[in-house]
Amino acid sequence: MLRWILGAREAQGTVEKSAALFIGEEQPKNCFTEMQVLKGHFDIVRFLVQIDDLRFASAGDDGLVLIWNVETGELLLDLRGHTQQITAMTSYAYVRGGNTHTALITASSDRTLSLWDPDTGHRVQNVSDLQSSVKCLLVLDRLDTWVSGGNELCVWNKDFELQCKTVHHSDTGISAMVELPKNFIAAAMDREIVIFKLNVSGSDIAVMAMRHLTDHQDTIRSLINVNDGLFASGSHIGELILWDSLNWTIQAYEHILWEESAGEGQSEVKLTNQKQIERSIQHMSSDGELLVAAVGSGLYVYNVALKSVVAYRRLAHDSNVLHTMLQEDGHLMSCSADGSVRMWELLDLPLPAEPASSGLFGMFGTFSRSSKQVCPPTKKLPEVSSLRSLELTGDLIGHSGAVQMFVSFKEKGLVTCSTDHLLIVWRDGELQSQLRSLALFHKLEQNQGL
Repeated sequence: MLRWILGAREAQGTVEKSAALFIGEEQPKNCFTEMQVLKGHFDIVRFLVQIDDLRFASAGDDGLVLIWNVETGELLLDLRGHTQQITAMTSYAYVRGGNTHTALITASSDRTLSLWDPDTGHRVQNVSDLQSSVKCLLVLDRLDTWVSGGNELCVWNKDFELQCKTVHHSDTGISAMVELPKNFIAAAMDREIVIFKLNVSGSDIAVMAMRHLTDHQDTIRSLINVNDGLFASGSHIGELILWDSLNWTIQAYEHILWEESAGEGQSEVKLTNQKQIERSIQHMSSDGELLVAAVGSGLYVYNVALKSVVAYRRLAHDSNVLHTMLQEDGHLMSCSADGSVRMWELLDLPLPAEPASSGLFGMFGTFSRSSKQVCPPTKKLPEVSSLRSLELTGDLIGHSGAVQMFVSFKEKGLVTCSTDHLLIVWRDGELQSQLRSLALFHKLEQNQGL
C-alpha cells in the first residue's frame, strides 16, 4: 500500500519515461506520507475553493457543493440546489454585523447562479433562466461587485442584482477573466482577448468593450494575472504571451516548440497527435516573478523579468498536466490526467538536462499586430545562461483518475480532487505524529495519568 501511495508504479501507455521520473519509495524531500480519502461526491470533482484556514468547498459534475474540514476530513455541509454540473465556483467576502464573512458563488449548466452561506448551508440568492451557462467567475473586491462570463459578460452587485451586461455571439463564449488596473477586465474568447472597461457612476455601472487583442493563432486555454503590471495568456498551440496590464501591448512572446527525434519508432499519425496534445498550454500559475506553464505533459518555468525560460521538463508526467502551483523557495507542484501529483524543485546547479533542439523555444518580445512593432531575431535556448534543472522530489499516487486540481493549506495539508469522484487530503506524516503525541500527553495530563 505504501509503495502505491508514494509513487512506485508501473508505466502506463506507450510513452517512454526517463529514469529520473521514478524516485520510488525513498522520497526524503516528500513530507506527504499520510493520506485521508474523502467520499461524498458521485461524479467528477472539478473545483476546490478555500473558505478559511480550516474549511474548503468541493464541486463538480454531480451538481453538489460540499463543505469540508481540512484538519479532520469531516463533511460539514451538503449544499444542494443545482440540477446539473457545476461549471464555476469562487469565494466572495462580505461584511455582516461588522464582521467579514466568506460566501460561495456557484454557476451550473442548468443556467443558474447561486450564492451560498457556508456557515449555515443556506442558498442566500439564486438567479435562474440565464441566456447561457456561465463558464467563469471574477470577484472585484475594490468595486464590491462580481462578474460572470459565458456567451455574455454580466456585472452583479453584492445583492445579486444585475447591473449591466454585454452579449457576444460566439460558440465558445468567455472562458477566463482577470482583473486589470483602473476598472478594466481582460476576457479570453476563443482566439482573442477582449478588454472591457467598467464605467462607475455612483451606484450605476456600465460595461464597454475597449479593444480586441487578436495576436493568438489558436484557442486561448489559460489567462492569469502575473503581477500589478503584467498578465499572461497561453494557447492550444503553445503560444505564451505576456501583456502590459495598462496599455495591453505585448511585452514578451514565447512559442513553445520542439522537434521529435526520427528514431522513436512511432507512426506519423501518432506523432502528429502527440505534438498537438503536448503543445497545448492547459494551465499557468505565477508568483509575480516566475511563471509556470503546463504544456501538454511538460512543465516550463519562465522568468518574467528576464523574459527567458529558466527551467523546463518536456515529460514531467505521463499525460497532460492539468494544474500547477508555485511555492516558496523554488518549489512547485503539478497534477495530471495520469492520476499523479508531483513535487518539483528548481536547482541552481543543474542535473544533466534534456537535449534541446533549436526549435524548442521561439521568439522573445515579438510584436503585437496592433502596435506594428518590429520583430526581433529568434533567441535560441543555448543563449539562455540562467537555465536551471527541475528535479522531481515527490510523487503522490492515490487517485485512480485524472487529478483536476489541488489546494494547499500549508502545514495542515494538501487537498486534491479527481475524476474518480474522490478527494484526498495529503498530510505531513512527521508533523501529524507529533500532534498526536502532544494530544495524548495533554489527555493524560487531564486525566492525571502522569
